[in-house]
Amino acid sequence: MAGIGFELRKLLHRDSYFALVRAYAYAGLISSGPWVLSIVGLAVIGVMSVNIVVPNLLVTQFQVSVTYLIAGSLILTGVVQLSFTRWVSDQLFARRADIIVPNFAGVLLVTNLGAGTLAVMLAFLEFRGESALYRVLMVAGFVTMCDIWVATIFMSGLKFYKTIVVLFGGGYGISVLLALLLREYGLEGLLAGYVIGQFLMLAGMFFIILRSFPAEKLIAFDCFEPGAMLPTMMAVGLLFNFAIWADKIVFWFAPDTSQAVIGPLRASVIYDMPVFLAYLGIIPGMAVFLVRFETDFVEWYDKFYNAVRDGGSLEEIARMRDEMVFAVRQGLFDIVKIQTLSVLVMVVFAPTIFQKLGISALYLPLFYVDAVAASMQVALLAVMNVFFYLDRRRAVLAVVALLAVLNVVLSMVSLKLGVAFYGYGFAAALLITLVVALRVLERKISRLEYETFMLQ
Repeated sequence: MAGIGFELRKLLHRDSYFALVRAYAYAGLISSGPWVLSIVGLAVIGVMSVNIVVPNLLVTQFQVSVTYLIAGSLILTGVVQLSFTRWVSDQLFARRADIIVPNFAGVLLVTNLGAGTLAVMLAFLEFRGESALYRVLMVAGFVTMCDIWVATIFMSGLKFYKTIVVLFGGGYGISVLLALLLREYGLEGLLAGYVIGQFLMLAGMFFIILRSFPAEKLIAFDCFEPGAMLPTMMAVGLLFNFAIWADKIVFWFAPDTSQAVIGPLRASVIYDMPVFLAYLGIIPGMAVFLVRFETDFVEWYDKFYNAVRDGGSLEEIARMRDEMVFAVRQGLFDIVKIQTLSVLVMVVFAPTIFQKLGISALYLPLFYVDAVAASMQVALLAVMNVFFYLDRRRAVLAVVALLAVLNVVLSMVSLKLGVAFYGYGFAAALLITLVVALRVLERKISRLEYETFMLQ
């Protein structure tokens, strides 16, 4: 992400408040746009269909179905998201850009075979009581969403950030429009409109990728050769996506906090709405992460390793390391400051917003806890990003594995403790993981010169 960060920082040098606001707004849109559009799109479809789609249960079934499509596709494709992006960057560094698109097609083929097989099995084994059209749409939607996440992370690696936001905006705009036009056909109409919009978004991604990287052959599988895609990166992608959804899954399938919605799919009314709304509050922190934290860190990171490669003095190398450490600390401090302000703003205005939206005030305590937890997730992402730059993949794997285990265990504990403790499992898991990650990062950076020179 540092490439777009450096471009955005050019706006900050124009010495105007408009340039400052524009830079951070653009950063927030790029870093958070896709999932914000996902949440807003589902909310708009639901709100505008409540009094038209009868019974209202069909609207809930649609929203829950799409939520499971998003969660399942993210977790499944987590195996290739980071690992394939790393492989792509290696090929760009080696000036082998001609093999990237054929291998992208190979990854999509393997993803489609795996996702399609899994989706067909579930559709015809677990959804036997639903209509054939619903099952077909769920299979098509799941495969399409898997392809979208692979294409999105691929385009992110190639720094097509603005294009991604535009495509997501257009895709979700079409999904909302078609879902509203087809809502008279009930659940299947809503789901068909959504899936068609997502498919058109995916088609736009394919067009941009193929236009940007002409290929000599159609498909290749070089990235699947032994050692090509790093196993640690594959495990990190899978575990991180699971860890973020773990608490939701726990509440979905706990009998006391959920109810069956359609087929095997369950939802937790008491938990889902506050946690998804809370994620809207991390946009400022993600903007700071993109414009300040990563960019400042990368600047001194490059200077440190340039000094190492160019034979700089030990004093110079140590100074660069100290500046890099300062950039990390200052960046984390900025994220904490902006997210603290964001949480305070949500605390002040949430009661009014909930009242305007017709949401019960009983959700507010859980919303506040989730807002704090989501803010800690931004800080954890920043720490993980530093680990990736330092190529400490095993450290990242240990961190995400810890988060996954803690989120499951502590969320189950919060269920046992009662309603007053809902959400605290997710927050405690992130807090513990963040503290551990910071301690590990501190130790790694203190040994940076030693590991740079002596472990080669």
